[in-house]
Amino acid sequence: MTTTMKAMVFKTPGQPLELHDIPVPQPTTGQILIKIHACAVCRTDLHVVDGDLKSPKLPLVPGHEVIGTVMKLGATVTGFKIGERVGVPWLGSTCGSCHFCLTDQENLCEHAGFTGYTLDGGFADYMAADHQYCFPVPASFSDIEAAPLMCAGLIGYRAFRMVGSAKRIGLYGYGAAAHIITQVANYQGREIFAFTKDDDWKAQEFAKSLGAVWAGSSTQSAPHTLDAAIIFAPVGSLVPTALKAVNKGGTVVCAGIHMSDIPSFPYSLLWQERTLRSVANLTREDGKEFLEVAPQIPVKTSVHPYPLHKANTALNDLRHGRFEGAAVLIMNRDDAASA
Repeated sequence: MTTTMKAMVFKTPGQPLELHDIPVPQPTTGQILIKIHACAVCRTDLHVVDGDLKSPKLPLVPGHEVIGTVMKLGATVTGFKIGERVGVPWLGSTCGSCHFCLTDQENLCEHAGFTGYTLDGGFADYMAADHQYCFPVPASFSDIEAAPLMCAGLIGYRAFRMVGSAKRIGLYGYGAAAHIITQVANYQGREIFAFTKDDDWKAQEFAKSLGAVWAGSSTQSAPHTLDAAIIFAPVGSLVPTALKAVNKGGTVVCAGIHMSDIPSFPYSLLWQERTLRSVANLTREDGKEFLEVAPQIPVKTSVHPYPLHKANTALNDLRHGRFEGAAVLIMNRDDAASA
């Protein structure tokens, strides 16, 4: 097996990633070494490289929507075997002993590690990951199809669960997460109303093609009052917009890890028992539940492949909304069989 690998390395906020040859990581006691096949590109990756998230490990290999094959097992690893396909999400480790870990809120762990932010991630040929935070990948999904499930799917699903039994749901920002959650909602007999940037007719048509009952600009009003809304776009001004759109007792969920400042709004928008809440990270239980549901629907991810060395292009295309669905980096697998 090779001792070096290609990786796109993040060194300076606001600067492009750099392609380097770096050592293949060696798995520690509880880790597995993964030969990476695909890694989706998330908006959170943009927030990391643009400097919106202030505490990355530097230098860093970004990427937290990883699909690959187990190549080595650390000494205490159980539940996985060599050659098994696994997925690696954003939540990479927790302490297991803080108040949040002990009360089934590991997503809020005081000492969590995050893949592609405080831990090296998947914009590389290989990575080492704690086996307790990896998931078996449903066989019905190819590598490239499965990659967006690891964050757009998992975080989107956690946000979706927070709207409870809402029938009419508005999605503000129609990217990778929204296109997956639309399919989950349709499967459950709910109605999705998609809100996009002004005049983004491609995203609106994309939403309708996936079953949204209505799609339009975020400056427009839906034809019906909503029961709930999920804001995937990192735009704080959408909070009062969404509150205005939901009915009494409705819920607005802010699903991103970063959002621009929320402007002042009148209390009347929140009154009548409307709820405004955020989503932070994910739990392993979220992952298990979603990855059981996704093949039943079945979720179909819209993916746009890029070679690893084009990671900066993928990030820039995401930044400017040049595709519908998700960008996915594809790694060279020529040595996969002999590694």
